[in-house]
Amino acid sequence: MTSRQAHLQQDMYFRVLRLLQENPDLTQRELSERIGVSLGGLNYCLKALIEKGWVKVHNFSQSNRKLGYAYILTPRGLIEKARLAGGFLLRKMQEFDALRAEIETLKIEADCHGQIDRGDSLNLSDQ
Repeated sequence: MTSRQAHLQQDMYFRVLRLLQENPDLTQRELSERIGVSLGGLNYCLKALIEKGWVKVHNFSQSNRKLGYAYILTPRGLIEKARLAGGFLLRKMQEFDALRAEIETLKIEADCHGQIDRGDSLNLSDQ
């Protein structure tokens, strides 16, 4: 069985690979903002993806004074992204099912206490 920490790492790898495939010229700052992780955390992830051979970095000139980078998925990176997508989807479906079950339980509990009106919304007035 895989640990929660490993699942979080796999999810981050998948999200980074997916964003880079769509936008290889995103900066690390833009990637970190879109994924919702720190810049340092994103940098650590990118280094791991590069070491695994899933991503290559290409330098390109944006102007005479600045260097930019393009993060390109390698053929192996594309294969791994597809593999990670399956696990990511499975975990999200399990989270969805658990959330749906919790919502149903809460509706039943609230209904038992007379807090749900006919429109299935919570009655916010005091009784």
